[in-house]
Amino acid sequence: MELRSFRTMDSVRVVLCLLGTLTRLVVMAEQESENLSGLSTNPDKDIFAVRENGTTCLMAEFAGRFVIPYDVLALNGIDLITEQASVPLPRGAGVEGMCGPNEAELHIYWANNAFIFRIFFVKETRLANDPKEKESEIWKVNKVQLVYDTSESTHFINAYNPGKHTANSHKLSAFVTPADRSFVCAAQQTLTLLSTDHQKGVTIILSDIQIQPFDIKSDFMFSEATKCITDQREQLEETLPLVLGLVLALIIVITLTIYHFHLKLTAQEPVLPRDRSLYKNM
Repeated sequence: MELRSFRTMDSVRVVLCLLGTLTRLVVMAEQESENLSGLSTNPDKDIFAVRENGTTCLMAEFAGRFVIPYDVLALNGIDLITEQASVPLPRGAGVEGMCGPNEAELHIYWANNAFIFRIFFVKETRLANDPKEKESEIWKVNKVQLVYDTSESTHFINAYNPGKHTANSHKLSAFVTPADRSFVCAAQQTLTLLSTDHQKGVTIILSDIQIQPFDIKSDFMFSEATKCITDQREQLEETLPLVLGLVLALIIVITLTIYHFHLKLTAQEPVLPRDRSLYKNM
């Protein structure tokens, strides 16, 4: 009896494993990814879309650059020198993605998979600080990963001991945005990753960003945008001098107007002398 029960449990596990595999295959079959960079007027900007059942479920557009340190052999043939490769995100890069109710992923690859850039999104419910306020849903980038191969000689010139490395973020919480909105930021956003290549720091620079991984209401259309703090600060710095100038001009106009009316009210009419003999002295 015990042997039969073990066999039954093994059969159930096999069936469940097959069902899980089939489910993943169906999800992958229903989801497709597209590179729409040709639609951008900015030659440095890429546009990516992940679609599920014929509807856009994730969209991202940005310009990207990766600063990757790597070792080269010094002229003496003994010491190692650290160089930096500046790798732009090219147009026409391949893209894959995954959409889920609370998790989403965007994978971008180019140069025959010498570079693979992965962005991981998560949706969370945040408790309100005040009991009277309602809970709110937000999404954020909780992980970023870059796989790179220093044997790619275009950017890694004379790399010492070339090979593949993986750089990962650590406890990341970036681009926090209300769940049903897109994140927009024209200013540069810098992310630092730690590489398996002797713990070197890899820098990712993104700019001209608009991303939305959840709750897209219209096909190929971002929802209402939420600006990043940097853009909000820059906009305030641009408009503040104008506002102050207008306020100062208004104060000057009001002051001059009050002074003009004051002169009118305090002006006295000339007093004519009663004695006509005094006219000749006038």
